Amino acid sequence: MSQLVTAKQMKHFDSYTINTIGIPSLVLMERASLAVRDFIVNGNYNLQHVVVVAGYVNNGGDGLCVARLLKLAGANVSVVSVGNPSHESVEHATQRKICEYYQITLNAPLNTLSDATLIVDAIFGIGIDRPVSGRQETAIDAINKASAPVISVDTPSGINTDSGKVMNVAVNAIATVTFAFNKVGLTMADGPTHAGQIIVADDMGTYAIN
Repeated sequence: MSQLVTAKQMKHFDSYTINTIGIPSLVLMERASLAVRDFIVNGNYNLQHVVVVAGYVNNGGDGLCVARLLKLAGANVSVVSVGNPSHESVEHATQRKICEYYQITLNAPLNTLSDATLIVDAIFGIGIDRPVSGRQETAIDAINKASAPVISVDTPSGINTDSGKVMNVAVNAIATVTFAFNKVGLTMADGPTHAGQIIVADDMGTYAIN
């Protein structure tokens, strides 16, 4: 059984890895995204039209990295960007630039989800502590109404990492690829229902929890 961690603990581990061990955050992002790519490519998913729904901070950066890796694996990929571009993280900006080089559509309209064969949810990562509203709420509602299966990156957007509660609205995923450790919120309250199959990607490999 994987160790369970809170959002605060996971952020501490990430900070230690980046600032003390010296592994750059973009390297961690690449490794995490490779795990998502591998899970998708090795699964029985239709990759004719993968739509990644990405926010503008680091979970969204993971999503952009996944989009690029899937395109290089032969998938047809587009990205729906959700949120405030002025909040863009440095890592997200780097991944955006790389996606632009590979000519990946980054501002597909939300109704693109209606034609998706697979959706990757990368709007919110760990640590969400406020009700989801505005464009993010609209995007999550659209994801949940779409017919395509959904894979969440690290945690289903809208699920509190520590309590497992829905923060007004949350993505319904068939699987969640979470990084380094399983998260407390994926094991309690609404977390298991929204996460679906939980896959923990750590340095020892990728394995399923349920």
